[in-house]
Amino acid sequence: MIIGIQLIFLFLFGFFTFYLLFLSGASCLWRNRSSFLTSRNRCFAIVVPAHNEELSIGKTLASLLMIDYPRSQFDVVVIADNCSDTTATIAGSAGAIVLERTDTTSRGKGYALRWCFDKLTQSESKYDAIVVIDADSIASRNLLTVLNYELEQGSKVIQISDLVAPQPGNWSAEATRLGFFLYNYVRPLARRVLGWSAGLRGNGMCFAIGILRSIPWEAYSRAEDLEYGLLLLTRGYPTQFAPEASVLATMPTNPDNAKSQRARWEGGRLPLIRRFAPLLIREAFRQRSLALIDSLIDLVTPAVMNMLLVACFMAVLSFLLGLIGLDHMHFLAICWLLVISAALLHMVIGVARGDDPDLMRLIYYVPRYALWKLALYTRLASSKPTQEWVRTTREHEGSTSMKEEGGN
Repeated sequence: MIIGIQLIFLFLFGFFTFYLLFLSGASCLWRNRSSFLTSRNRCFAIVVPAHNEELSIGKTLASLLMIDYPRSQFDVVVIADNCSDTTATIAGSAGAIVLERTDTTSRGKGYALRWCFDKLTQSESKYDAIVVIDADSIASRNLLTVLNYELEQGSKVIQISDLVAPQPGNWSAEATRLGFFLYNYVRPLARRVLGWSAGLRGNGMCFAIGILRSIPWEAYSRAEDLEYGLLLLTRGYPTQFAPEASVLATMPTNPDNAKSQRARWEGGRLPLIRRFAPLLIREAFRQRSLALIDSLIDLVTPAVMNMLLVACFMAVLSFLLGLIGLDHMHFLAICWLLVISAALLHMVIGVARGDDPDLMRLIYYVPRYALWKLALYTRLASSKPTQEWVRTTREHEGSTSMKEEGGN
């Protein structure tokens, strides 16, 4: 029985880790474009959902208003959602259009986005597309130039590089930066090369206006971005990845303040697996679509850090059982070491694909981050999930300002 259980886990985790290694390799085939010439400049609404973001939204809006794109062709729209601070006042003073929303029952980012999208997609709307940027982020100046190009190429749903701002010396934030780079850049880049859907990541999403009219936002789970991306994919609209534009989010510097954020990200995926996995399986076989199979694999693949934890435990367990004389255990220990090697090689090849030499050094934080996650899961086992717009303390801003948690 011990060998049978080990073989099941070994097959599953071996498949997932080698699949990630394959994606890292495929990402190396991409070459960024330097020209984004188009026939016209489309009109954009950049939507910033905000809940009590008075300490961060000013910097975000400053970066958006400095985008290198004709100013007459985009508006910055802030959703001041159930705010009890000066978020709306700061946003209005910065030059943004402010939409204040008060709803004590339908709370959360998904509800706020649907409420705003309904206003911006009315028949008299001047916008060609809507972009979503989180209220604690800095956007690259080429944001709309790249998105305008992708729309002209026929893309309807686009995701830019959703990355994390560097915080040198802080192991928690830097380990998260490594994870974001692998999940939000390397893997979508591989899918761009292979012609598959990149999936939505919440921050840096773009939708052609017609998409939001024909398939209104109906995603209200704790991973609303992933949910809506899967909904669009099953309706025939994959997400195109635009790696040349980026948005940098700020992560908590205190590991304790990151726990609720990570819990939300981890827990939000499970209900979506139950909802979308059967549909993706059925449609993948019906359409004979590798892109749908890949989306299914992406949905059910555990976090690479979780797989490393299990693989390390299994390798040690197999080695110890081999020492007491159980058959085949040393062979299984070697197999688990191969799984561990594949996961680490996925990281190394992935970070080598980036232009940031500091990323390679972040692998040093992996063991400490793995132990932190193990403690987190122990806590999650006895915690109660929430659907509300839970926010994470950003202590580096010198106050009790919070960060909205996405489904990344």
